Amino acid sequence: MAKFSRTWWGDRFIQALEEFTDENRLKRGRSYARGGKVLNFEIDKNEIVAQVQGSINPYFGVYTVPLYCIEIKLTPIPKTKWKEAISKLSSKASIVSRLLLNEVPENIEDTFSELGLNLLPHSKKDFKTSCSCPDYANPCKHIAGVYYLVASQLDRDPFLLFELRGLSKTELQDKLAASPLGKALSSQFNAEEIPIETSTSLYPKLEKKIITQKPTSKEFWLGKKRLPQTIEVTNQSGVSAILVKKQGDYPPFWNKDNSFIEAMEELYDRVKGKNQNSI
Repeated sequence: MAKFSRTWWGDRFIQALEEFTDENRLKRGRSYARGGKVLNFEIDKNEIVAQVQGSINPYFGVYTVPLYCIEIKLTPIPKTKWKEAISKLSSKASIVSRLLLNEVPENIEDTFSELGLNLLPHSKKDFKTSCSCPDYANPCKHIAGVYYLVASQLDRDPFLLFELRGLSKTELQDKLAASPLGKALSSQFNAEEIPIETSTSLYPKLEKKIITQKPTSKEFWLGKKRLPQTIEVTNQSGVSAILVKKQGDYPPFWNKDNSFIEAMEELYDRVKGKNQNSI
């Protein structure tokens, strides 16, 4: 089955739900979300309100297509705990830089775990949900459908994770930018870019250089330092024959009893010696 979310944070949100939610409920909720039955979907801070189109079910006394009202609230992280979390986040340059660049690091949940906190849902206690449908189960398939739409919203805006936990994106970035590390990184982000200058040539322009001491005619033609009388020719390095050695001692096409690698090494030595003799 194709994945509903496209990003790691949306995928982890669904994985967290799967740990404490009935699989059948989530499966039916996924079909509701994909079928366009979730209507008037809105998120305000840590509260989610939606209307979901139900189905006819005479068993529950539903004989016409109903419209159910959904309310979901995520438990916000207390302000005192947010202060500790931001202090912890502010001490890590890799996390601060990415958050200030509107990116959410993949390992950010580890920082919250160090403080005994969870940014992603961790248990049923993280949610307070209600649905006007007659189904007694919680979450019902209608609530589960809204869960999947929340995951799709996280694909578009990962900072929704923070807002659902009680801290807006603007407030988070302002607090990080005010930290010592954030100030240093912000100064680099706000540094003026070097303007690009157009050039009519791919080569550097010729410039005149004033010579204070004129060379003699001998220095001009021969240079200040004498050239070596003899030129030493370095020995050529041996051929590694990596591609040949990859075939092994006895490749499928080698029908002889002797080693294929040894035969090729002997051939390379002959070719190398012939080239040296021809110099």
